[in-house]
Amino acid sequence: MTQKKKNAVTYLGTGRRKTSVARVYLTPGTGVITINHKSIEEYLPSELLQMVVRSPFEATATQNTFDVKVNVFGGGLTGQAGAIRHGISRALLEASADYRPALKAAGFLTRDPRAKERKKPGLKKARKASQFSKR
Repeated sequence: MTQKKKNAVTYLGTGRRKTSVARVYLTPGTGVITINHKSIEEYLPSELLQMVVRSPFEATATQNTFDVKVNVFGGGLTGQAGAIRHGISRALLEASADYRPALKAAGFLTRDPRAKERKKPGLKKARKASQFSKR
């Protein structure tokens, strides 16, 4: 889905990871990444998580060509970074279908289905039971 605002095209992408959901808006620009109205360095202090968010641009060789605005909620910082990466990848696909092979090969288009397993009745956690004793 694309939107037009004052001669600027915006590409939308929704990314998900665990319980995090990220709405990503890509516009042609200089490579500024804003997450929840904060800079990427301010929102994600870890250099590793910043690399995760920027990885779709490196895979498609489009660094500093798009401005990114993200609304993300739910989960922790790692899950949010994964959701943002998924959303950026989907938005890049909207921008150009030529990016598909590179993003697909890197595994950025696949939604990671892993999530926390639910707690079962009679157990302390999903699989942890109290120690068994015969006597």
